Parts: sequence; structure tokens; C-alpha cells
Amino acid sequence: MASITELEALVAERRHTLGEAHADTLTAMLDLAEALWGEGRLNAARQLEEAVVEGRRALYGAAHPDTLKALGKLAVSIGQRGDLKEARRLQEEVADGMRAAYGPEGRDTLRAVNNLTGTLAALGDVEAAHGILRETIATLTRVFGEDDVDTLTSLGNLAALLWQAGERDEALELQEHVAGALRSARGACNPATRAAEATLAGMLSELF
Repeated sequence: MASITELEALVAERRHTLGEAHADTLTAMLDLAEALWGEGRLNAARQLEEAVVEGRRALYGAAHPDTLKALGKLAVSIGQRGDLKEARRLQEEVADGMRAAYGPEGRDTLRAVNNLTGTLAALGDVEAAHGILRETIATLTRVFGEDDVDTLTSLGNLAALLWQAGERDEALELQEHVAGALRSARGACNPATRAAEATLAGMLSELF
């Protein structure tokens, strides 16, 4: 993966050669925003994400999947900064837009719904988050398979919610499945595998 310095250079180059509003410039900006977000530089990431959303709205329209994907990333950043109500509003817009574009069983639709459930839980509506997440997992399993990465991501999210709710046996069983499936599919060194195993280790340390 490119470093932040390399991505900053790419954004500068594309702004110079293609212009601020070009699709390739906006994509590079979103990649940079994701890298900044990963380093905890949330304000800088949010500013870029806001610019990409506005740029894609002007270029493609508000309902275009690329605009909605950028809006979804912005929603996550807003939620991380503590404005959960605004994050929920944006994530609901993204989910509705993806549903209109791809149908209720589209991969991007289900990803958007999965993201929304995390915000619902953070807002205290844990029961609704559990119900929606279980429905999403059932659909992902039926459409894409039980070991699909999005199915496993949603299962990991459900495990976290169950753990927080005190349903530790089910949470631990789910997390063990997620970690094992990722290890088999992606290898022990994959970041997703390592994250799942770290979560599992944390659960076990709390128990013992």
C-alpha cells in the first residue's frame, strides 16, 4: 500500500495535470483520506472526504454509487468524531441509495447496512442493531457464502455486540469462527486475520 507521502504526491500531480474535479483526482483524494484516517488524522481525512463527496455529486449526481461510497466513508469519519446522529443520517442515505442502485441483496447495499448497525448500537439502539445485523448476515450467507469476507466482517461485528451485551458464550463462538475462517482463507499474516485474532485474544483474556 502506498504511503501517505506517496498519496499526497499523487493527489498533487493529478490536481495539476487533470484538475480538482476530475474523477481520477477525486479517487486519489479518497485513497489519501483513507490512509490519513488509518493514521488517526481524522480532521484531515474528513476534509478530503467532504471535498470528494461534493466533487462526485457535481460529476455524477447524488445517487451515483461512487458518490454514495464517498458519503459512506465520510459518515464513518463523522461518527468517529462523535456526531453519531449525523453519521446515522448519512448512513441511512447511503443504504437507501445502494438499495435503489443494486437491490436489497447487493454487496454494497449489505455493506452499507452493516455500517449502519454499528452506529445504531453506538447510539444505544442495540436491539435494532442486533436484529438488522442478523438479517444482514443471513442474506450474506445465502447470497455470498458463509466464508465470504463480508459475511465474516458482519459476524465479527455481531460478536462484538453480543460481547458488549454480556452474551459471551455466543460471542466467543462467533469470534473463534471468524478468526479461523479468515486464517484459512487469507493466511495468518493478513491484517483482517490478525485483527480478528487480536479481538479473540482480548475476549479470552477477559474471561481468564
